Amino acid sequence: MEVITIESQAFKDLTADINTIAKYVRSMQKEQEERNVTDQWVDSYEVCTFLKISAKTLQRLRQKKAISYSQIQGKNYYKISEISRLINAHVIRSNDEKLQALITNHHLYAEQRRAIKAD
Repeated sequence: MEVITIESQAFKDLTADINTIAKYVRSMQKEQEERNVTDQWVDSYEVCTFLKISAKTLQRLRQKKAISYSQIQGKNYYKISEISRLINAHVIRSNDEKLQALITNHHLYAEQRRAIKAD
């Protein structure tokens, strides 16, 4: 066993540096988690249901090219960041609570699908 001794001030400086690094890592993790949420894709049904807009309204937004989307096998998907942008620009009359409900329920729906596929 090896024992290392250092001055108390050096130890305090070292722990302060470690705490600073830990704080930075936690903030970066939180930032990454937020980025991951906004990069997720949701389908038209989820958007219409949780934002309480009609399918026709969503279609008009696509036709006006006000919202970007991807179409896979005839089904339209939207990034959550794009939906958030439309809400903030007041293109869609909605609020952050409905957007948060969309995100939360999308996570639950995705977990259910994963559980079904795992069985």
